[in-house]
Amino acid sequence: MMSTANWQHFASERLPRYTSYPTAPHFNAAVSASSYRDWLAGLPADRPVSLYLHIPFCRSMCWYCGCHTTVARRDGPVERYVEALRREIAEVGRITNGALVADHVHFGGGTPTILAPESFAELRSHLGRAFKIGEHTEIAIEIDPRTLTGEMADTLAQSGVTRASIGVQTFDRAVQLAINRIQSVEQTVDAVKALRQAGISAINFDLIYGLPGQTVGSCLETIDQCLALEPNRLSVFGYAHVPSFKRHQRKIRQADLPDTAARQQQAEAMAARLVEAGYDRIGLDHFARPDDPMTAGQRNGTLHRNFQGYTTDRCETLLGLGASAIGRLPQGFVQNQGVIADYCRRVQQQGLATARGYRFQGDDIVRAELIERLMCDYQVDVSRICARHGVASDIVSDVWPRLRHLASQNLVVIEGQTIRIPQEARLLVRLVAAAFDAYLGTSARTYSVAV
Repeated sequence: MMSTANWQHFASERLPRYTSYPTAPHFNAAVSASSYRDWLAGLPADRPVSLYLHIPFCRSMCWYCGCHTTVARRDGPVERYVEALRREIAEVGRITNGALVADHVHFGGGTPTILAPESFAELRSHLGRAFKIGEHTEIAIEIDPRTLTGEMADTLAQSGVTRASIGVQTFDRAVQLAINRIQSVEQTVDAVKALRQAGISAINFDLIYGLPGQTVGSCLETIDQCLALEPNRLSVFGYAHVPSFKRHQRKIRQADLPDTAARQQQAEAMAARLVEAGYDRIGLDHFARPDDPMTAGQRNGTLHRNFQGYTTDRCETLLGLGASAIGRLPQGFVQNQGVIADYCRRVQQQGLATARGYRFQGDDIVRAELIERLMCDYQVDVSRICARHGVASDIVSDVWPRLRHLASQNLVVIEGQTIRIPQEARLLVRLVAAAFDAYLGTSARTYSVAV
């Protein structure tokens, strides 16, 4: 067994969440709008894609937030942004001749439901003219229950939304005050009822541990209140405190945050309560009912990980639409301009708003899959993955000294070319995945602690 001191040392390391590889800090301006046009034009029509649409506005700022968003107290800036977003959608549809089939669509933010119902319906119709969206397409949306109306819930259902992720974070009033997000249980109950009555039955809850003033007791009380609403899935994320990167997080004092040991206790207690309630643990931070597609994906090895976290989405191509949105194509990653005014200006001038990206090179694709399988399955056969890509396993020979060190600390078990993470070390899966990261070490300040 690992000593408590060693555990806390490893758990305090700042590491990527590995929703992509290479990670976003390594993107650069060498990938331009011209590159993106070429990549789009080469997409085959017979392979479905996923779409991510970013709505970077909220009515107020939550101080823990790590998302790209801004406060909009009036509707004018939101509508001007949506007009630019529709232009970008139309341009991508024009380049691809409207031939691409969308298997998954995700509206993220910010707060996508900040849009007026008629504006969202129009945006959804516009999307349907640029891409082929059928009755089997999964359409998911992130929701702030504090502002959701019955009219908006009905509009979402009529627009084909099949899954809603509701931000909860915590129901502890003192913690809510500390993070500037006051949200009652009743508001959340009303939002769930409105969505289900409208016909949206797949409900996810997003929770956070490691917030200022949070305790194991308050975390478990929040879990129990969520369980009473019978969500299909829950995600339980550790708060990432990066005030040098997100200025509003400076309103949260480091001294008020739980230490590494407390974070571990909170994460493990919440996980244990959810497993006890009948949810299956999915990867690092998701939980799902036994009959959920995500649980089936974990059982049969088809679980994946992208910028939205764990997913059943198997599409090789993800197209990002909106300010700061990131896409993944066979050639590499592409990211839009993050500043809203600059995003709108670029779209107005050239139809696309590409600011930077990353072109895959060398062994990037192999390492990306090795990392993804570790993050999803807690084990990986290095030789099998390398063989599938037609390369010898010594292409990643640099990983073994680091892995042997982790094995000496009981964080991994090495059996030939197979790496397995034991049950008691799974909270540190990002530490093991980092052994395969050839670029790690230059941007730690932007990453969160391992637990």
